Amino acid sequence: MIKTIILAPLGTNWTFTKRFRWKVLIVSSDQEVLLTPAEVASLFRVDPKTVTRWAKSGKLTSIRTLGGHRRYKESEVKALLSATSNNSTRNGGN
Repeated sequence: MIKTIILAPLGTNWTFTKRFRWKVLIVSSDQEVLLTPAEVASLFRVDPKTVTRWAKSGKLTSIRTLGGHRRYKESEVKALLSATSNNSTRNGGN
């Protein structure tokens, strides 16, 4: 269950102006930041559909919003990312 939704301006500048774009940070009940499939895909440099396939196969755990959209725990994504990068480093991958 989602407890808090935080709106934060995109980028590192928190100065409020008339025009800026917002990034929605969704925080679950245990204060975990949830990522969209597009955000996860950009971290892994894959298509968002690939991230959905990973969730269906059990490689990643997804949380469904009330609208049926998938969200992923940031800590789990970062753990998988570090495991993946450690694997490719050991195997001599790019």
